Formats: sequence, structure tokens, C-alpha cells
Amino acid sequence: MKYSIFANRNLKEITRDPVSILMGIGFPVLLIIALSLMKQRIGQMADIFQIQNFAPSMIVFGLSWLGMFVGTLMATDRGSSFLARLFASPLKSSDYILGYSLPALPLAIVQATCCFIVAAFFGLKIGLETLVALLTLLPIALLFIAFGLFMGTVLPSSNAVSGFGTILINATVFLSGAFIPLKLIGGAFEKICNLLPFTHAIKAIQAGLTSNYGQILPQLVWILAYTLLLFLPTILIFKKKMKG
Repeated sequence: MKYSIFANRNLKEITRDPVSILMGIGFPVLLIIALSLMKQRIGQMADIFQIQNFAPSMIVFGLSWLGMFVGTLMATDRGSSFLARLFASPLKSSDYILGYSLPALPLAIVQATCCFIVAAFFGLKIGLETLVALLTLLPIALLFIAFGLFMGTVLPSSNAVSGFGTILINATVFLSGAFIPLKLIGGAFEKICNLLPFTHAIKAIQAGLTSNYGQILPQLVWILAYTLLLFLPTILIFKKKMKG
């Protein structure tokens, strides 16, 4: 368990920045509150603004911040030569990957739990469905962690990671149907979005919350495929840099 000490250090580094934690956890919660109140004032809106649909969208939005957190931490360690010094230790490449990945999972659970608790005040049913949704989001969190590890390994600096991380966050919002249902747009745009993992992430959590359990696995297949596509080159590139 050599990676555990390294993972504990990374958890402290991630949580040391309160602004980042506020954006990753607080911003999705505030959006749930704001749009739920807006829906109450205006009346019935599109199905996407029903709490069981909108809460998963905001959870996935919050998870997208994890990618930037992990990638920025990794790039900062590279820039400060911290990783170069660690390469002299007995840690293996798998220990480094686990050390950066595992600390982000508790943050993902905390973020989702906060969103579910707030959503409960606006009509979200809390029960077995919520637990299933929490378990469903774990592979989704790994997807965004994989995005972060890939950016942190490939990109030259933490500033570059921040830039591409912002693109990732915006892509998660606009290419997932989080605010505008993809069916309303239709055409080639909808087809392209359905080939990307973001909308499948939202649909997987929605399926858990609505007890539509048979739809969870088909959505997670897309998530796991993209996660592997990101993890494999990240590990290979990271090993190459360790030897270099």
C-alpha cells in the first residue's frame, strides 16, 4: 500500500484550496437551488428542470471540476520537480496513478451527497434509488479523473491544464444536454453528443434515481470505454517519462 501515503498527501493538496472546493461542490448546489426556485415561480418548465433530471446534470457538472483539480495538481508537481524527485523512490507507475486518482473519489461522493441533500428539499425522493445513483457516479468520477490524469501527463504546465480543464467543464455542460435537451436541437449535433460520454453520464445517474436500473449498464459501457481510452495512454506516457 505504498501509494496510500502519496494519496493522503494529494488529498491534502486538493482540499487546501477552498476556492476550488467551493466551485466544485458549492456551485452545482447553488444552481440546483436557483433553478428549482425559478421553476417554482414560473410553473411547469421542460422535463430537464424536473429535480430528478436536473440534479444529475449538476452532479456531473461538479464532477467535471475534479478533472481540472487532478490535472492541475499533477502538472504543478511536474513543474516543481516534485515528481522528478519521487521517481527515485520505490513507487511504481501504478502507485502514482492510484495516488492521484483515489483522493478525488471521496470528493466526488461528498459533492454528490450535498447535491442530493439540497435536491431533497425540492422534491427529490431519498431512498434506495439515491444509493444506487451514488454507486453509479463512481465510474463517472473515474472518467473525469482520467481526463485530469491525461491532461496532467501530456500538457506542459498547470496553466495549460487550467485552460483545457475549462474547456472540459464547458464541454460537459453544453454537450451533455444539461441545460438544453439534445432532442430539442436534434440533427448532427445530437448524434455527435451521443457519441461523447457526457450525456451518458447524466442518463446513468437519472436512471438510478428513477429506478430504471436496466438503463444504467448501457450508459456505463460508454463511460468505462472512454475511461480506458484515457487511462491506457496516460499510463504509457507516464511510464515513459519515469524512465526518461
